[in-house]
Amino acid sequence: MKDIFLLDMDDTLLDFPKAERAALFQTLSAFGIGEDERLLARYHEINDALWKALERGEIEREKLKVRRFAELFAQFAITADPAAVSAAYFSNMAECCFPYEGVHSFLKALKNAGRIYICTNGGKKIQHRHIELAGFAPYLDRVFISEEVGADKPSAAFADYVASHIEGYAPERAVYLGDSVTSDKKCAEVMGVEFVLFAPRGIPAGYSGAAATTFGEALSLMLSAVTRP
Repeated sequence: MKDIFLLDMDDTLLDFPKAERAALFQTLSAFGIGEDERLLARYHEINDALWKALERGEIEREKLKVRRFAELFAQFAITADPAAVSAAYFSNMAECCFPYEGVHSFLKALKNAGRIYICTNGGKKIQHRHIELAGFAPYLDRVFISEEVGADKPSAAFADYVASHIEGYAPERAVYLGDSVTSDKKCAEVMGVEFVLFAPRGIPAGYSGAAATTFGEALSLMLSAVTRP
């Protein structure tokens, strides 16, 4: 039986692609850049690659924030200032929050069964604002944000910090739910806890671990002893 629940937030509890789209188009519009699906698609690719580099310790967070726009604008011959756009995007992203349908019932059920801890690499100002907007605070026992921890997920430093700041922590009592194989699954492995992939858009081809496409499936797996394949 599990009673320590470690949860990612973006694209696990919140619809991150929807928020990303809204914030990006709102930001670009303010700089006189029209909505373009090609821009969104390429931004997503650049951003995803840079976040994976962050997870590997290959780029600093502050450089990532501006570099993604610098690379995007270079490819589309856009003359806007990447640093100014980055600052505006951050402000807009903080206000774009779209909880997945059914997330409150899911969190309530977990809360009735144990303690809930958020583990996220997202920006601290954005994540705290999203927790407020989504109404998640009553369910959460603590929020571990990499900027505040001082180490990025899935590093051993991040994992050790989380484990050492949960009272009564024991790996066999914990289970981790997240959408990322490179970040969340890896972090669970470093912590020695069982992992459930949350894949609301479908389980990736070739993935063989425990996985859920709905909160109902996730809840069932998390409240039982998940057996690794």
